[in-house]
Amino acid sequence: MVREGYVEKVIYKNEDNGYAVFTVEGEDGEDVFVGNLRGVAEGVYVSAEGEFVEHPSYDLQFKFTSCEIKMPDDIIGVEKYLGSGVIKGVGEALAKRIVKKFKMDSLRIIEEEPERLAEIRGISERKAREIAVSYNEKKEMQDALMFLSGLNIPVNLAVKIYNEYGDRLYDVVRTNPYKIAEDITGIGFKTADEIADRLGIGKDSDFRVRAAIMYALSGANRLGHMYLPQKMLVDKTYDLLMNEYMPYDPELEMTICNQILELSVAGKIIVKELGLNGESRDVGSESEKAGIEGSESMFDDGFDSVFDTQAEVQIDAPPETHTENIVYRVGDYYTELNSARMLTALDIDFSKAKLNIDKVIKTVEDEEKIQLADAQRQAVEKAVGHGVAVITGGPGTGKTTIINVLIRIYESLRMNIVLAAPTGRAAKRITEATGYAAQTIHRLLELNGGVDDDGDSVYVFARNESNPLEADVIIIDEMSMVDSGIFYSLLKAVTPGTRLVLVGDSNQLPSVGPGNVLKDIIASGVFHVSVLDRIYRQGKDSDIIGNAHKINAGVHIEIKNKSEDFFFIPRNGYNEIISELKVLMTKQLPSFFKVNSSDIQVLTPMRKFDLGIENLNRQLQEILNPSGKGKPEYVRGDVVFRQGDKVMQVKNNYKQEWKIMDPTGRFAKEEGVGVFNGDIGFVRTVDDYDQKIIVEFDDGRQSEYPYNQLEELEHAFAITIHKSQGSEYPVVVLPLLRCPPKLLNRNLLYTAVTRARRCVVIVGNIGLANAMIDNEDEQKRFTTFALRLSEAAEGGA
Repeated sequence: MVREGYVEKVIYKNEDNGYAVFTVEGEDGEDVFVGNLRGVAEGVYVSAEGEFVEHPSYDLQFKFTSCEIKMPDDIIGVEKYLGSGVIKGVGEALAKRIVKKFKMDSLRIIEEEPERLAEIRGISERKAREIAVSYNEKKEMQDALMFLSGLNIPVNLAVKIYNEYGDRLYDVVRTNPYKIAEDITGIGFKTADEIADRLGIGKDSDFRVRAAIMYALSGANRLGHMYLPQKMLVDKTYDLLMNEYMPYDPELEMTICNQILELSVAGKIIVKELGLNGESRDVGSESEKAGIEGSESMFDDGFDSVFDTQAEVQIDAPPETHTENIVYRVGDYYTELNSARMLTALDIDFSKAKLNIDKVIKTVEDEEKIQLADAQRQAVEKAVGHGVAVITGGPGTGKTTIINVLIRIYESLRMNIVLAAPTGRAAKRITEATGYAAQTIHRLLELNGGVDDDGDSVYVFARNESNPLEADVIIIDEMSMVDSGIFYSLLKAVTPGTRLVLVGDSNQLPSVGPGNVLKDIIASGVFHVSVLDRIYRQGKDSDIIGNAHKINAGVHIEIKNKSEDFFFIPRNGYNEIISELKVLMTKQLPSFFKVNSSDIQVLTPMRKFDLGIENLNRQLQEILNPSGKGKPEYVRGDVVFRQGDKVMQVKNNYKQEWKIMDPTGRFAKEEGVGVFNGDIGFVRTVDDYDQKIIVEFDDGRQSEYPYNQLEELEHAFAITIHKSQGSEYPVVVLPLLRCPPKLLNRNLLYTAVTRARRCVVIVGNIGLANAMIDNEDEQKRFTTFALRLSEAAEGGA
């Protein structure tokens, strides 16, 4: 059955999945339409196929299976369409004036001759251009969604694909549908595989096998790995290609092995033979001979013309028992290799200069009323006397004191000092602790967002080997957070002769991004490492510091609640914990510690389940930022974005624009691009008219998010412990009751406790905390950076 007419009223619409309920005025009167239709708005003309169904609560509804928005074909329709609000900046009154002037030619004028709109009173040339842009965007989106729906792609996935690629989606979908799974969160290989099947790409296609191999490697990279053992890669690829209920196919396994070798020969991956002693050599690949030039492929997706090659190459004989083959994406291999070369080149011995630093140290000690211990003094001497130095230790061991002393020494030597950290919060913290201005590594390197040849978002740094940093000393704090990609970019901008001091806590969780940089640098044994293990700050008065060191040593913590900064509140169930959080967050903690509720951070090990961030954020939003009159909000699926909400960016977006406003709020005093995974801020504006929200991050950057981009944000009243790295909060609350065993490990708890500056409160089951202390297993990250550093130091890399 076909029904059509004008949309009179939109009752409900979900921007996330396209589901909508709206009334339509047709020839036979008004009907209620229900189904998936992206872009529905009052005044548009729709034609739909479906059937009437009886709803138990809402009477008769027309449930459509397909629905198309059509351009109106009469004067009344044109006026309704323009005045519906579907085109930004055009309301009913302006629509009447446009139609009165241009009649049935109105839509063509907007599309082809928008400058003529300026002939109408109240429309400037700028507004005319904005109207044309909005109209064309809506038209392009509808065309794209119709194309994708022709491939049986559900509306919610089609919207994600359109938002990611825009008008490039036609080329992406037709030439390599598997790229969708690489680029878009929530779309896996199976979904891309179904699209490929509809496009005629066979299940036995070599293209499909290679795509699965590259997808498995990319997935491993997202989990922090720089390579995969070949056997594991084969298994993961096999699982992607085969249904778990299908019988084992040895031919497919052999095909995967052959395609791994073909990808290696084509230079899209690198296969190495790794011995138990850590030595490695090539297996069937000439690509490494490209040397440093290979680093240009760092952001290669590995999906281009390699799939055109049809060469049949057999896999080599199985490796000897004492070795295993490991497989890298080309960019990941050269990231480690070139980083190792550059870092070792920086490690110049300055000790022969015999710099007299004792006098400066004595001056600092007198002024600050401190006495450096032998280990601290040695750490200072190593940092001043060598091109690369690492300072690591837990909370309270004097890392910040050493940074302060180093800054004074370098200033006395008239050196140009740069202080940086991985995140805005970490940079702000070290600035407050030292009084010396710090910035994020991204801003230090002068990030310019851009797109590559495929149109994908990439980051480009103005500071690089051709335009290095102008610094004599670079101090990086919170090094445990630095992943392999940003460290590689940093090293490219540092010239030999510059001192590089790396400061961090190697016992914390590894970086969110791939690699295990700090631990690998220490494990290599190549550089001068100062390990601080004696507690200086706050001494015996701090149970935060004392318990953190107990946790790290594997000792159970006993909480008697006589402390001033570490408490345990026993609660036996989910509802009891939520009730306790409400009291803690709104009354007790703000009152006792004289802080705002927004300064209290709830940390949890997990995303799912009752005490995962998804559920906790819903509960905490109603506690800390409930709905109210005059407080605008926007509903996206089952998530409400409300003015005043605490939110976090959950993916790196190198094209996202931001600005820092002057005190009047009218002018931007600084502008730039790049918002990163883990950045936290607050929703300042919810604008239904322009369909956007404005978020202000901790460092004052403001950024606009159109409603269709909100998948990049999630609430941050509660965040995972992993996302808290590098940040410090006045008060940390840790609800613990039940947790998947794989998340119960020591360094997760250690990281959570060390995020607190003034107080830690554990609510729930202290036994779970002690179970975490007992489990020192950590998820192994497959990296070979330590090996590459050893090779480089020996002149072999």
